[in-house]
Amino acid sequence: MVIVRTIEALQEAKKACVGTIGFVPTMGALHKGHLSLIQQARAENEHLIVSIFVNPTQFLEGEDLDAYPRKEEADIKICELAKVDILFMPTIEAMYEADELSIGAPAVRGYILEGQKRPGHFSGMLQVVMKLLNLSGATKAYFGKKDAQQLALINQMVKNYFMDVKIIACDIVRDENGLALSSRNVYLNAEEKKRALCLSRSLKRATKLVMVGELSVEVIQKEMLEVLEEADMVEYVAIVDRAFNPLVRVEIGNTIILAAAWVGKPRLIDNLWI
Repeated sequence: MVIVRTIEALQEAKKACVGTIGFVPTMGALHKGHLSLIQQARAENEHLIVSIFVNPTQFLEGEDLDAYPRKEEADIKICELAKVDILFMPTIEAMYEADELSIGAPAVRGYILEGQKRPGHFSGMLQVVMKLLNLSGATKAYFGKKDAQQLALINQMVKNYFMDVKIIACDIVRDENGLALSSRNVYLNAEEKKRALCLSRSLKRATKLVMVGELSVEVIQKEMLEVLEEADMVEYVAIVDRAFNPLVRVEIGNTIILAAAWVGKPRLIDNLWI
């Protein structure tokens, strides 16, 4: 595995990549969810590039940019064992200059749900993802379904800007109790981890309702909110189609049910694709 920290070093290392390139962008603090993306990319491509970059433009003022978990030594070891070819770990200075062009998230879908509480977050995310996709020269890029709105906006960006890369959506990975894996789970103590399971339980409740034929969004949201009472604060329960348009009734094969809630220090998200 080659570790590169500059644009020039990445471009030089890529000269050895003849054939398909799989790419997994991350912010580090790698866990089994990241590893599942890396393993799928390794299996489906001749070459594999992983990036680790805590992107400042997607953090809002007062968010945990400085405190975001960083585990460089462990992350490097994980990538070595997963047979990554190139590990790209750039500095902020390598990725950004003082007076940059910017990419704006779409005016509607970029400012609902995750974007409503975090205005500007998706613009920063799209900015860095475009940079990384261009730098990687990826044939396929792999993203988790847990960040469903992010995934939808990345797909829109690739479509709108005619980018020559295929975006691969990968299933959510959970711990043995059903909690969706996240780098921010390290903030949870034992009691909070138990309460955080209310997110996945609320989605299980939604699944059971749909399985018995209940398709009313209003009914499903009400039932989910009852389960989510264990959280410290519920930010939203939303039921949308794959393009993030609100629904009145669940559409089988075209629906995502999403929940966001605070448990202890971290803000947690989870979702279900139906």
